[in-house]
Amino acid sequence: MAGMVGRQGARTRGARTVAALLTAAGLFAAGCTGHGGPGPSDDGRGRSGTATPEPSGEGRHPSVLAVKIDNVRAARPQTGLDSADVVYAEQVEGGLSRLMAVYATKLPKAVGPVRSARESDLELLRQFHDPTLAFSGAQGKLMPLINRAPLAARTPETASGAFYRGADKAIPHNLFLRPQRLVPVTPGAEALTTGFRYGPAPAGGTADTSETVRYPAARFTFTWSQERKRWLVSMDGAPDVTADGKRLTPATVVVQYVKIRRSAFHDFLGNNTPYTVTVGSGKAKVLRDGRSFDVDWKRPKATDGTEFTGEDGSPVNFAEGQVWVVFAKAS
Repeated sequence: MAGMVGRQGARTRGARTVAALLTAAGLFAAGCTGHGGPGPSDDGRGRSGTATPEPSGEGRHPSVLAVKIDNVRAARPQTGLDSADVVYAEQVEGGLSRLMAVYATKLPKAVGPVRSARESDLELLRQFHDPTLAFSGAQGKLMPLINRAPLAARTPETASGAFYRGADKAIPHNLFLRPQRLVPVTPGAEALTTGFRYGPAPAGGTADTSETVRYPAARFTFTWSQERKRWLVSMDGAPDVTADGKRLTPATVVVQYVKIRRSAFHDFLGNNTPYTVTVGSGKAKVLRDGRSFDVDWKRPKATDGTEFTGEDGSPVNFAEGQVWVVFAKAS
């Protein structure tokens, strides 16, 4: 009997070993496609397969979905940007801009165009617990840092069924994401550990109906609409609308003055990738309700959210609704 049990155990261990080798081989083959290449084609009706959803068992903290969004002229109008809870704008190579849209309370059917990640994103995302980052790829030397970061990195190579190519724009500006194939359950507001506070407007401030933030080769303008009680977004001098014609209208805009330094990475043309430093402290301007408020910001460490306070040290409330944070170079 003992010999039979031993033989059965050996056969069981052998079967497990073969299964493990087959699984490893499959994972190796799947990973050999590289990063940042073209995504799967799609006819718009979801025929390119399905992604394996992240586990959502009991005890798992809700996680935001962050998506890197293309923001050059050829990428506009964008899709799903109006559903984001927070939109971050950063400077990238050549003085252009790129967006990171963060979703927690609402997941649109599609988001895009999706583009590549940057080193600064890893620091910015540390404020969230186990976030999912959807992006098209990254510079080869940056990918190991992304893979070691405390986040779920999702690209067309690792979640092919969640991405598809649209027909109305040229590559590389036509990669889109179906968020619910990465995050099947809407995370909820508790996942937004940004440090932002919402409530009545602070006292004081200055009447302000238009603010412009300029990068070397891009600019954002936010114009207050008394009728909508929102800020109307324009990019590079043109009104910014979504693919279905909706004007982008955040309730609060933050112009956050930060250090922007050179990183160790470059694009394929040799342009250095700017690194936006979001840990530390500095000055900011909060726009809400047709007024601007000069405030201080503080984020002591990467796992903290960002606090915004007035001259007396009291927290500055944001208006309920979408928030845009535009990182501008401190003087």
